[in-house]
Amino acid sequence: MNINIDCENEFESWNVDFEIVKSRAKSILEYYLKQPEIYDNCCLKGYDYDTISFDFLFCDSKKTHKINIEYRNKDYPADIITFAVFADSTEDERFVLGSEINLGEIIIALDKMISGAKEKEISKEDELTFFISHGIMHLLGFDHQSEKDYNFVIDWQKKALRSIDINYVKI
Repeated sequence: MNINIDCENEFESWNVDFEIVKSRAKSILEYYLKQPEIYDNCCLKGYDYDTISFDFLFCDSKKTHKINIEYRNKDYPADIITFAVFADSTEDERFVLGSEINLGEIIIALDKMISGAKEKEISKEDELTFFISHGIMHLLGFDHQSEKDYNFVIDWQKKALRSIDINYVKI
C-alpha cells in the first residue's frame, strides 16, 4: 500500500520537518490499519485501493478560528480540525479514483499545540505526533462524542505512539 501525504506550513515560528511528520504519520496509519478493532470499524473497510492520501496544514489559531467560523459554525480557535472527506461522506458519495482514496485534511494550530506541549512539559515534536495520531483517527471515521468513544480514540492513540517509541502519558 502507498501512502501519499502532502504538507503545508503557514506558521512562521516553527519550520516543521515534513519528512519526520510524513514518516510518523505513515507509521501510525499503518499501525492503525493492522489492528482489527480499528480496520474493521473504519471507513476503508470494503473498498479496493492501493493508495491512501491525505494532507496536513500547519497554521496558527487565528486560521483555525476562521475555519471554525466559516465551515463549522463554531466561534473559537481549535488546536486541530480534521476534514474527513471520505469518512464523512455517505457510502454513495465515496469514491476511489484510480485505486486511490483521499481521506481528507488535518489542520493543526501550532501555536496552541506548542503551548499545550509546554503546559504538559513534553517536547513539541511528541505533542505534534499526538495531534497527528488524533487527526488520523478522525480521517478513518472515529469520533469522540461520548466518553466511551473518547477513551477508545485516546487509548488507540497511546498504543500507536508506543509503536513508534513515544510514551505519551500526559493527556
